[in-house]
Amino acid sequence: MKHMQFPDERIFETIFADRPLKIETGKKAQLANGSCMVHYGDTVVLVTATASQKPREGIDFFPLSVDFEERLYSVGRIPGSWGRREGRPSEKAILASRLIDRPIRPLFPNDMRNDVAIACTVLSVDNDCLPEIAAMIGTSVAISISDIPWNGPIGGSVVGLVDGKYVINPTSAQRELSRMHITVASTDSKIAMIEAGADQIPDDVVLEGIMLAHEENRKLVAFIKYIASEVGKDKFEYAAVESDDELYEAIKDYALEKMREAVDTDDKTVRDDRINALTDEVTERFSEEFPETIGLVGDCIYKLEKYVVRRLLLDEQKRVDGRGMDEIRPLAAEVGLLPRTHGSGMFTRGQTQVLTVATLGTSRDEQLLDTIYEEETKRYMHHYNFPSYSVGEAKPSRGPGRREIGHGALAERALEPVIPPVEDFPYSIRLVSEVLSSNGSTSQGAICGSTLALMDAGVPIKAPVAGISCGLITEGNRWLTFIDIQGIEDFFGDMDFKVAGTKNGITAIQMDLKIDGLTREIIASAFEKTRIARLAILDEIMLKAIAEPRSELSAYAPKMLRTTIDPDKIREVIGKGGSVIQKITADTGTKIDIEDDGSVFIASTDIEACRKALKIIESIARDPQVGDVFYCKCTRIMTFGAFVEYAPGKEGMIHISKLENRRVGKVEDVINVGDMTWAKVIEIDDKGRINMSRKDVKDEEKV
Repeated sequence: MKHMQFPDERIFETIFADRPLKIETGKKAQLANGSCMVHYGDTVVLVTATASQKPREGIDFFPLSVDFEERLYSVGRIPGSWGRREGRPSEKAILASRLIDRPIRPLFPNDMRNDVAIACTVLSVDNDCLPEIAAMIGTSVAISISDIPWNGPIGGSVVGLVDGKYVINPTSAQRELSRMHITVASTDSKIAMIEAGADQIPDDVVLEGIMLAHEENRKLVAFIKYIASEVGKDKFEYAAVESDDELYEAIKDYALEKMREAVDTDDKTVRDDRINALTDEVTERFSEEFPETIGLVGDCIYKLEKYVVRRLLLDEQKRVDGRGMDEIRPLAAEVGLLPRTHGSGMFTRGQTQVLTVATLGTSRDEQLLDTIYEEETKRYMHHYNFPSYSVGEAKPSRGPGRREIGHGALAERALEPVIPPVEDFPYSIRLVSEVLSSNGSTSQGAICGSTLALMDAGVPIKAPVAGISCGLITEGNRWLTFIDIQGIEDFFGDMDFKVAGTKNGITAIQMDLKIDGLTREIIASAFEKTRIARLAILDEIMLKAIAEPRSELSAYAPKMLRTTIDPDKIREVIGKGGSVIQKITADTGTKIDIEDDGSVFIASTDIEACRKALKIIESIARDPQVGDVFYCKCTRIMTFGAFVEYAPGKEGMIHISKLENRRVGKVEDVINVGDMTWAKVIEIDDKGRINMSRKDVKDEEKV
């Protein structure tokens, strides 16, 4: 028997953010076009890049897929599902996949149609070394050393802000203290992707953090280039997508001015109708002249529309709807649209319209998470729905896709810094944004609608948040940024730079690019334009619809009281088999949640019921004093009186003379075993025995 040898195995090592980074190649997953094992601290991720041998036919896009695959064994857990195996990707896994997809996609050839699949399998997790960063680095290595054509590599890192100082790839403890979490991917010369959450951080502070991460990424890029020079394969030749320049030029000569007229409207429906009519006209005009390639008319019309839109912007600084470069579409904000929900707000910008609904719940409504990350529950949730009717299409609903999950997470991240802590507002919060109409930047509409819904629900947010997007057109060294992009400018432009924030600073960023990266000057321009725009949206529209959170919750929202008891008393409040707490909830009509640290949350639509339950719980959880009133259960009957349980395992005695304000012949005439009654402590003797009175309890003490 021969011992297996791996002659191509290589190990490359460096230090990244003060932690060891090791890349293994040539040993694992050798049938993929490119593969590597990334060790960052104790985080280990296997990354493979695989391409099909032939292009996929009949498509007009580059078929790239990125999968970030969580394995719960990586953190020593068994999945909580019935089958005890991983199922569909978690939302965090989908977000990690998008995080990797966005910076690598523009670096592939535009005319390639070979399927490319990236698989990032998380094998071990060190919470101080984020697996998505290790996966992004591994993706860059795997593609770079493969034979797949690609204009990389990229580097990726996270920058935090701890005690006023920037930290690259903060540890778990540092992330708890950090006021921002910005993921930056970049080539050696440009920023390729930004994904950020921040606690109202000024624009200039965020910008400097981004540039610091870029400098760190450049070191990674140099390291990956060295690896590729040592073990990289020659790139394969691919069959470029079919095109017909002769047909395009003929259509351009014939329809250029017609296209300029077709796109010149602020109504998406009118524009689409005009272009459809022009497509039919062009098809009829050239069907005899180009019989073999007439099927490419649609591609040529798309290409011509893109050419016209970009030339209008670059050469004439003119937008198809007639707006100026820094002009926002007409805006509207409304609140309180739905009578039975806890809060609602609708935000409209041009033909983009989003309705957001807020729902308040108790701690038991928190989302339970089963992922490789430390977070186990989520108190604040945001979900985003994008139905087909919002873009005028007739398609059945198939549930949220990766785009919907990504947009929902962006809006959630934008509002998270202003959500009040549980100590101040002891509710779980769910926001659902329904996109009613879409013509660009619905995610930013969801952010604005969410702020309106939260304020309408009476959630005491720290500050209102607005979001807006900035577009970009480039040509060589020329570039132009413009605010509030609509759909056509998103399709044909080079960037969708989304920024959300308060008057005090940024809370979230998401940057999508179709080019290889941005310079510092472009990012600074986008920051300035979005800052001015979001302040205008807040002051001129949103705060005029609702100036501050409502002082009272909806009549249909649960009312909540919170208290803290000694954790040693939790058992007594719950009772054997839950008997005590079940009795309290049945008698008061409340929902009660008790956490391990002694935090108690009491909820009901009736605040008086909450107060009644609170008094009962506090009476159980504290040691009795003379004058205290308890809600007790009769446990024993004697001829001289009744024994009552005022707390599990703790009894007091009500003498027959203390049962009623009249003479009582038999104890059973007033109370029987199992009955509940109010009783007041009137004496604690030297042996700690509790003597109580039923007749001395006043009505106002029974609250």
